[in-house]
Amino acid sequence: MTSQNDAFVAFEHVQKSYDGVSLVVKDLNLSIGKGEFLTMLGPSGSGKTTCLMMLAGFETATHGEIRLDGKPINQVPPHKRGIGMVFQNYALFPHMTVGENLAFPLEVRGMGKDERETKVKRALDMVQMGNFINRRPAQLSGGQQQRIALARALVFDPKLVLMDEPLGALDKQLREHMQFEIKHLHETLGITVVYVTHDQGEALTMSDRVAVFNDGRIQQLAPPADLYERPENSFVAQFIGENNKLPGVIEELTGDKALVRLATGELIDATAVNAKEKGGKTLVSIRPERVEFKAEMMPEGAHMIDAEVREIIYMGDILRVVLRVAGADGFVMKMRNTLGQTRLDPGQKIKVGWHPQDARALDPM
Repeated sequence: MTSQNDAFVAFEHVQKSYDGVSLVVKDLNLSIGKGEFLTMLGPSGSGKTTCLMMLAGFETATHGEIRLDGKPINQVPPHKRGIGMVFQNYALFPHMTVGENLAFPLEVRGMGKDERETKVKRALDMVQMGNFINRRPAQLSGGQQQRIALARALVFDPKLVLMDEPLGALDKQLREHMQFEIKHLHETLGITVVYVTHDQGEALTMSDRVAVFNDGRIQQLAPPADLYERPENSFVAQFIGENNKLPGVIEELTGDKALVRLATGELIDATAVNAKEKGGKTLVSIRPERVEFKAEMMPEGAHMIDAEVREIIYMGDILRVVLRVAGADGFVMKMRNTLGQTRLDPGQKIKVGWHPQDARALDPM
């Protein structure tokens, strides 16, 4: 974890209001280490893009301080912060060639022609676009334009690069390919990246840590695996990946163990995460891939519960089985599509199970 004192980027008690009444960002404290890839993830209106724009200098914090490499930057204009930016809409100059687009930020910094040419060539080679130096943006595909926008952000060797939904306009296959390209560039160059997206798949694939935003606050800040495996509240559990939720009441609470009574009366064990008190309401979170129905595949100590098959959806590598569990529809079990997989049919009564440690008793939302 990075402390505020040795952070490369630091937000200290930062707030933002556009109307002087409601806060879009509420008392943000966030430290980002040098060379880290941190993603700000959240739904529209959660405050993530506003945080990025304040860091870039395009928005001003209403309260608090933002520091870059130990220096306050609240009063520093955007062009003097030395930050690279990549936007969803590329923001390339249409009347300039690719080479001229990349040379522009170097000219603004007063760099000589020979050095400009060297840096432009190097940046284009980084993104495998060296042969496109004389083309104009209109002659490029969306993926090629995004590569040029990325090269332009890197051409002046910034220590910090900000990316605002940079892959949102690309098709699924190209978007996934670009995720790996950006991550490999980050690792090769050792730059610090702050990335904004509402796509949780992108966040999990690319990031060292993810800050999950909702309602102007960070709900959880953790590495991707921790977010997925150990969500700290119901919002994070629902927003990161697919998640089953079983409402219930806490019957017993002992340390980090909770005994929960479901709506239909069944008692199940769960890890107490946001379970406040005995008699309180809770939502038990269980990931679909942790649910099993074959006795030989059940983990030791698994909890068993009656279920009815409602729907089977073929998804290629997996079968998504929708069940009725504890009186409610919509409970999902994911099965690998393997040779000899047991066939299930709608209406079939089965028992499903999971290990108690995979059930997390969270806040009721």
